[in-house]
Formats: sequence, C-alpha cells, structure tokens
Amino acid sequence: MASQLINANPVVHERKARSVRQPTSAHDDLAVEPIDSLEVFDHVRDIKDPEHPYTLEQLNVVSEDSIAVDDKRSHVLITFTPTVEHCSMATLIGLCIRVKLMQSLPPRFKIDIKVSPGSHASEVAVNKQLNDKERVAAALENPNLSQMVDECLASSEE
Repeated sequence: MASQLINANPVVHERKARSVRQPTSAHDDLAVEPIDSLEVFDHVRDIKDPEHPYTLEQLNVVSEDSIAVDDKRSHVLITFTPTVEHCSMATLIGLCIRVKLMQSLPPRFKIDIKVSPGSHASEVAVNKQLNDKERVAAALENPNLSQMVDECLASSEE
C-alpha cells in the first residue's frame, strides 16, 4: 500500500509543546482575548494527514508562522505547504483546515486558505477551490469527502 502513496516516506518533525494561556484578568470573567496565530495553530495542528498516521504539524504542512490573524478585521489567513509538489490531497487538506476553523472560530471570521507559493503544481486551482464558498459547500455535501474530512478531524478532537 505504501508504494501507492505519492510521498511514501515523508519527513516527520517533532511536535511543539502546547502553550498554556493565562486569563486576561482575574477579575473580568467576561474579558474576551483577541484570537491570535497561536490559538489558530492550536486548532489545526492535530488534524491528521489523509495519507499518513501523522498530524499536519508533524509533517510541517502547517506551522504557527504560516498563520496570519487580524482579530480587529476578523480575518485569518493560513498558508499550508503540501509535502510534495504534486500532492493529490492538497485540496482535501485545505478543506479539513477550513472545516476545523469553521467549527472552532467565532462566525465573524473570514478564513482564507492557500498553499504556499511555489509549493504545489496546481497552486492556483487549489487556492480557487479552497476559497470558493459554493465549491466548499458542494464538497461537504459529498458523503465520501465528508467522511474523509471527519476522519482527518477525529484525531484533533480527542
């Protein structure tokens, strides 16, 4: 089965320690901390790769440095790097990231997901698919794709 994988032997990176967040104020239980790149990274780091038993963090597909958050403008941009230039799972990986963030972030956020410039042979097409609401909705209505997304997200919810 490993011979059928596009990247049968990916480089696996060490996982970073999770950060512990401190409350903004001990006297203000209603204080809302701004969302930052570390918080977004904590949401997506444990998404399982569709082809390997590793997380997106372990494969260095996502990192805190690849996430830009503008809390005041309610915007998140995630740039991810597929493990190989012809990764057939790039769109599925981006879809998993989008679904996880749609479930995790307040609905006020606009989420843009892109592959790192020059990291994928079909970069423009993948980016267009991942940021088109109708295409994303249609993909999520597909039972097979929806099941694959659920499987990739299952490990991140444990």
